[in-house]
Amino acid sequence: MLSILKKEIRSFLSSLIAYIVVAVFLLAIGLFMWIYKDTNALDYGAASLDTLFMMAPWIFIFLVSAITMRSFAEEQRAGTIELLTTHPVSDWQIILGKFWAGLGLVLFALLPTLLYYYTIHKLGSPVGNIDTGAMWGSYIGLLFLGGCYVSVGLFASSLTENQIVAFILSTFLCFVTYSVMGQLSGLLNTGTSNYYLEWLGIDFHYTSISRGVVDTRDITYFVGFIAFFLGLTKLSFGKRKW
Repeated sequence: MLSILKKEIRSFLSSLIAYIVVAVFLLAIGLFMWIYKDTNALDYGAASLDTLFMMAPWIFIFLVSAITMRSFAEEQRAGTIELLTTHPVSDWQIILGKFWAGLGLVLFALLPTLLYYYTIHKLGSPVGNIDTGAMWGSYIGLLFLGGCYVSVGLFASSLTENQIVAFILSTFLCFVTYSVMGQLSGLLNTGTSNYYLEWLGIDFHYTSISRGVVDTRDITYFVGFIAFFLGLTKLSFGKRKW
């Protein structure tokens, strides 16, 4: 698995796409944080990173889809998938290597945003007047959210040889799993089933963990979600043997 992880990291870092999507992510977050009138932190009147944690899940949909779209699609198109599978690694090692590489790039994109925390920390009155617990809870939530999106992106990439199709499919699936369940629960208004519909959506658990309380139920959901889509990726990737 480590060999696959290193290969994917090198591939990401040698690709212009990786730097472009990370730069676009940071630029978009920066615009929402400091420029746009309705969302910038200076208009909040309180030391808060709410804008970052509110907008990041939506921007992540495109960021992670762009990162993962080539994971299997490009290898299938170029015919290198057969060469990869001749190495002494199992399908799971290949999938997990690509997953951890994708999650590593998500972490790479998030690290510069700590500068926003430092800035807000200094702008607080008094200095340091910021809910640090909720902030770290939100960062943990973003990492789990990124893991969910990466698992979805890998599944989408395993279904096709076309990177653009993989990007579109990943974007759609990430959008559906993040917000549609919550919207359906509001539209259907079917009593107790509303809660279970909302519970199925990532947004429910991301919002919960962003309050600064790391609940094992939310962690279990995220781990289960990731395992489910990695399992689907394994089935899709394994179809070449049929």
